[in-house]
Amino acid sequence: MARRTAPSRRAPRAESPRTARAPKGPGRVVEPPAQPGKAPFDIDPVLGRIREAVRHFADAAMFALAARGHDSLFEQLVACILSIRTRDEVSLPASLALLQRAATPEALARLSPEDIDTIIQPVTFHEAKAWQLHAIATRTRDEFGGELPCDAQVLQSFKGVGPKCAHLALGIACGHEAISVDIHVHRVTNRWGYVRARTPEATLEALEAVLPRAYWVELNRLLVPFGKHVCTGTRPRCSTCPVLRFCRQVGVTDAR
Repeated sequence: MARRTAPSRRAPRAESPRTARAPKGPGRVVEPPAQPGKAPFDIDPVLGRIREAVRHFADAAMFALAARGHDSLFEQLVACILSIRTRDEVSLPASLALLQRAATPEALARLSPEDIDTIIQPVTFHEAKAWQLHAIATRTRDEFGGELPCDAQVLQSFKGVGPKCAHLALGIACGHEAISVDIHVHRVTNRWGYVRARTPEATLEALEAVLPRAYWVELNRLLVPFGKHVCTGTRPRCSTCPVLRFCRQVGVTDAR
């Protein structure tokens, strides 16, 4: 029997048929263009260096919440909804306050939307989120017997829950291999030149084609603090970046 070789974890090279194929959508997996002084892009050492670089930064809110014992799928979905358009420094305390009061669908459904709104007021769009969370808790209690199934389609059937929240909640709570693309993951992976995509949705599609599955959940955990503190939206800290020798710095015009 012919020996099988492990698939490469490098971004596909320009001559690869996989790279040359027409993309299914707006996202593309590309071999970053060669640049003087840059090493070939290899996701293994890149993420290894980032893992070390973010050790001293606070975990992203949902991972921090799971570390405190709030690791059920329902709790993770609640936390993700609260985090939308809200900084972790605000959404994490709000999530803790709400879940300390009502950590199950039954308990949250017993609260009124007005009660929920009072607890989560620091987060962005708190009033709309209060009604949304109450509806999710009520439906989870009535339709699913109080326990959400580990099913992305079910989660995305709730109003306001998209792939980002569904994938991240499933990855943390259920161990599902799913990539969650927020603004940090979208910006950083495109800035590297690892993928080329205009939207987070297209970045998700492109990453699913090239990123080793072992990194699918961890990617968000690493790139949220990395994107907040190092590879920032404006004036990224390229001079002290641990992966500068691999990064193509796509779109960077003003760096520190």
